Amino acid sequence: MHETPFCMTVIATLKRRVRAVFRPETTRHRNCILPEKNLRFGGVHFLDDEAFLSAGERDVRKLQQWCGLNAQSAVLDIGCGTGRLAIGLTSVLGAVRNYRGIDVNETAIDWCSRFITPQHPAFHFHRINIRNERYNPQGQNISAEFRLPFEDASFDVIHLYSVFSHMRSADVRAYLQEFRRLLTPAGFVFLTAFVETDVPDEQENPADYRRQWKGALHCVRFASSFFTRLVEEAHLRIVRHSHNSETDGQSAFVLQPH
Repeated sequence: MHETPFCMTVIATLKRRVRAVFRPETTRHRNCILPEKNLRFGGVHFLDDEAFLSAGERDVRKLQQWCGLNAQSAVLDIGCGTGRLAIGLTSVLGAVRNYRGIDVNETAIDWCSRFITPQHPAFHFHRINIRNERYNPQGQNISAEFRLPFEDASFDVIHLYSVFSHMRSADVRAYLQEFRRLLTPAGFVFLTAFVETDVPDEQENPADYRRQWKGALHCVRFASSFFTRLVEEAHLRIVRHSHNSETDGQSAFVLQPH
């Protein structure tokens, strides 16, 4: 029998509720709703509730210090996962004027939409079906017409943590150019990436670099001069750089429009 879209939605909802009985989707820590451990991205250390929550809070405070984030900011969170930054924002600031989270992972977006948005109406989450060999191999390749579903100059702060570390330079270039379109004139981008001096322009899973990398796009490393060129081609500039300060030895960068 052919199932209608409505029936498929009902079936999916029932399956989700059955799963929730046997495997809860949320837990609570310091009065914040967190995703259950099996839904968290970013490493085994985030299985600890305090580590997961405090990491999001640390990122928020870094954005406050480096990017002028405040309760009136409009924030775009690229690779939002199951809401680590969003939960950190609600914990530290209570809310922001506008928050949009995007991710290729449908489960993550579904969780955030069901457990964060109802409590915080300014927070909305969008799934994009962009191809990534590691996280969404069946997605669509980025084309020359690549656009995120937002208006020009919509965001004061764009955040992406450990995203370019799993992305080839062609896609990095497309995202940087899109960030330039989406930023307000005084806006900031905060990102992390594997960037080093005296290495090839671009390498996937480089041997003898920090740890053993396994699988597609586990670690994509860029040469500093090459990465700087990608940024400048997008009419952005690096205004802050902290080498080897983030997860797995990634470096932090703050960008602004030229």
